Amino acid sequence: MKTDFVLSDFPGRSATFLGKLSRNNNRDWFEANRELYNSDFLGPAVQFVLEMGDLLFELDPDIIAIPKIDKSIFRLHRDVRFSKDKSPYKTNMGLYFWNGKAKKSDATGFYFHIEPKLFGVAAGLYMPPPYLLKKFRDAVVKPDVGNELHLITKKLERKYEIGGKKFKRFPKGYDADFPYSDLLLYEGIYAWYESSNLKELARGKAAVKIFKIFKEMLPLYKWLTKNLY
Repeated sequence: MKTDFVLSDFPGRSATFLGKLSRNNNRDWFEANRELYNSDFLGPAVQFVLEMGDLLFELDPDIIAIPKIDKSIFRLHRDVRFSKDKSPYKTNMGLYFWNGKAKKSDATGFYFHIEPKLFGVAAGLYMPPPYLLKKFRDAVVKPDVGNELHLITKKLERKYEIGGKKFKRFPKGYDADFPYSDLLLYEGIYAWYESSNLKELARGKAAVKIFKIFKEMLPLYKWLTKNLY
């Protein structure tokens, strides 16, 4: 799939569109501006997925990058059935590239996020299902394997946030006294970078900049794919 969009002004135009959507979060405005959605949101997203997919394939031949809605491009439409907020649309762009050894919802991957005034970059595993959480815990309690993850996270913490720590109590059946027991408090684990300076990605730098961050986060991604799948 190809588009005519050039990423020289990405994500500026997309962020501007999302800003307009956040001020006009209703179906009438969206339908009246569907061409703007196609040109400033969907077109750039498709092209970015294509370019980033090619780059990530060099790091992992099993990477999945599909430039379609509900594949690598998260849909804008919100499920409002059980939400007090009835706004019909999300006001961010979410793009995901995942390891093909698991289905998308269970897979370790790389994530890129844009809002009107910020962007975020992540790699890792977010809120895994119970069977994967158990595999994660069983891996980190192995001395050599847990030590490897400990060293990876400590190095990444020099530049990035390590997210996923959720639990306050250690899970039953695991020894809380081993050296890396703190990792048992995580529900998934991921490295995260956030910036309010969209100019970091201006003038065609988006793919190169984001790929550089993904590459620095690669050791965490590789640990997860090696030990969980």
